[in-house]
Amino acid sequence: MTIEIPTSRSFMALFTDLLRESRELVRTEVRLVRAELSDKVTQMQTAGIALIAAAVCILVALVVLSQALVVALATVMQPALAALLVGIVFLVVAAILFAKARSNLKPANLTPDRSAEQLGKDSRMVKEHLS
Repeated sequence: MTIEIPTSRSFMALFTDLLRESRELVRTEVRLVRAELSDKVTQMQTAGIALIAAAVCILVALVVLSQALVVALATVMQPALAALLVGIVFLVVAAILFAKARSNLKPANLTPDRSAEQLGKDSRMVKEHLS
C-alpha cells in the first residue's frame, strides 16, 4: 500500500492562482458596477418621465380648475382676488410636486453604493491575503 504525501504548491503556482482569481474578481465587480449603473439610469429615466407627466398634469389642472374655481369664488369675492387666490394654491401644489421629483434625482440617490461597498470589501480581502 502506497501513501501519497501531497506536495505543497510552488510560490509561482500560488501567485498565478492569485492573479487569475484577482482578474476574475475585477471582472465580476465591473459587471456588478455596470448592472447597478444601468439600474440608476433607468431610475433617472423614470424620474424624468414622472417630471414630464407632472408638468402636463399641472398645466391641465391650472387651466381647467383655476377657471372653475375663479368662477365659483367670484360669487363671494372680487373676481381678481379669486383669480389670485386660485393661482397661489396651484403654485404651492406645483412646488411640492417639483420638490419630490427633484429629490429623486439627487446625486446621492444615483450613486452605485452596493458596488462601492463590495469593492471596499474586496480590496480589504486582497490586502489581508497579501500581508
